[in-house]
Amino acid sequence: MSDYKHKIGITQGDTNGIGWEVIIKALSHPSMVELFTPVVYGAKHIAEFYARGLEGVEPLHFNICNSAAEARRGKINLVECGAKDVRIEAGRATEESAKQALDALEKASADLMAGDLASVVTAPINKESMQKVGFGFTGHTEYFASKAEGEPMMIMCSDILRVALQTVHIPVDKVAESLSVEKITESLVALRHTLKQDFGVVEPRIAVLALNPHAGDGGLLGSEEESIIRPAIIEATKQDVLAFGPLAADGLFAGGCYKKYDAILAMYHDQGLTPFKALSPEGVNFTAGLNIVRTSPDHGTAFDIAGKDMADAQSMRNAIYDAIDIVRRRSDYKYWSRNPLERFEREKGRDVSMHDLQAAEERRAQKAAEAKE
Repeated sequence: MSDYKHKIGITQGDTNGIGWEVIIKALSHPSMVELFTPVVYGAKHIAEFYARGLEGVEPLHFNICNSAAEARRGKINLVECGAKDVRIEAGRATEESAKQALDALEKASADLMAGDLASVVTAPINKESMQKVGFGFTGHTEYFASKAEGEPMMIMCSDILRVALQTVHIPVDKVAESLSVEKITESLVALRHTLKQDFGVVEPRIAVLALNPHAGDGGLLGSEEESIIRPAIIEATKQDVLAFGPLAADGLFAGGCYKKYDAILAMYHDQGLTPFKALSPEGVNFTAGLNIVRTSPDHGTAFDIAGKDMADAQSMRNAIYDAIDIVRRRSDYKYWSRNPLERFEREKGRDVSMHDLQAAEERRAQKAAEAKE
């Protein structure tokens, strides 16, 4: 295996939440720097404040640098962000803590887009506070979508379950009007691609959830299943997607049927995240569909336990592990799928390429049109 260690950026998130606690706990084991080169974006004095309150955890020794380009292998690197005199108020959402989070996020994204980071892992932010300091996005997913190329897709993933969302941060009463055959078809095609490229699934099986209770009960409880979701599944199938549904969410999750599928496409935020978090409390949020890799733990700022040494860091560890794995799988997929062999089909006793067949069909169509004239 190559001795190259990917540089993974980690943002501090809201400094009054559990971000620093889970970062310190996740990076405290010496073996972590053998897997990758950590580049943390945050304030050293805030990290030291939270480290003092952690029992049995050694403080992190940072290599201070100006950007990821200066990061050293074998060290936990820190890019200083935010004000030096900010007041720490663990458990409270303040504009000062949001500014710290925003500054770290902007510096990390700049290094990511410059190619100095392989991926970014984001600690939780408070969306309401972020709006007050000019963030302008409903979440990390939308923020990175504005920076990178591609159409973002929010995927929650764990060892036992992957859930993608058709709609993300919108009110529930806007969900139905946001669905269309075209959008769901595009999501299924994109989900199939990311399962192959980022998760190494050879031919994914995707379950598609219904919007209404009991999958609409034949139109009694809603028409979206028959007018939108089912036609989208049929169209996606024509594009080589193995999609199944629409399926009632309660039956799929409660009966354990989700284990039959490589991923599930949910129609709205809580439809997918509620069962996911119940079944996978240490899961990861992955922003798929972009030309960059971003993951995060699947929990929020948890202000109620901030500064109390109660936060479980496993979701943050998993977010780091997934970031490393996805970067490697994506690189492998690009390598192995380059210059694919051209498909051939037999016609009149000889092998011809699809290009030949298409050209022949075009010539036949042209001759037919000329004959009509």
